[in-house]
Amino acid sequence: MDALTLLHSRYSSARLTEPAPAGEALDNIKRAALQVPDHGNLRPWRFIIAEGRQALCRLGDIFAEAAVEDDPAISNELLERARQLPLRAPMVIVCIAKAVEHAKVPLIEQQHSAACAILAMQQAAFAQGFGGIWRTGAYAQLDFVKQALELGEDDEIVGFLYLGTPSGEPAKRHTPEPAEYFSYL
Repeated sequence: MDALTLLHSRYSSARLTEPAPAGEALDNIKRAALQVPDHGNLRPWRFIIAEGRQALCRLGDIFAEAAVEDDPAISNELLERARQLPLRAPMVIVCIAKAVEHAKVPLIEQQHSAACAILAMQQAAFAQGFGGIWRTGAYAQLDFVKQALELGEDDEIVGFLYLGTPSGEPAKRHTPEPAEYFSYL
């Protein structure tokens, strides 16, 4: 797939099934993440891969424990939903911004670099016939999740990239006209 076709046709896949990327395909996805804009070559990102039922269930347990800590009166239904979230795909990559104080590179720029890594990974997956969806949500912000994943105090979860094989056709979507969003000085 050529680059412009990829950029013009990429979409998020919420319904994902086996197989997840593996081998060379997964290596390509990892390499794409490491090629994003990175002012100062700080490499302000780290990634945790949850793959396979055991790892995905462990991530779901972390979400459930975080939900209880956040709201001890949480309903059983919401608690079970938290536990099931990672099971919506055969692989979830947690993207972490490991920003550091730097005289020339603000923290937000480092976080943006980590966000670019998620997009690059999703595009690399798409280019190889896989699907993915970038999710954030409350669990990306909860201290319990960060502690359970052994993140540093200043680390931020930029998102959870769910990867797998799309099941079904992509939803029809409206492609906006560039003139609606771009202007010239």
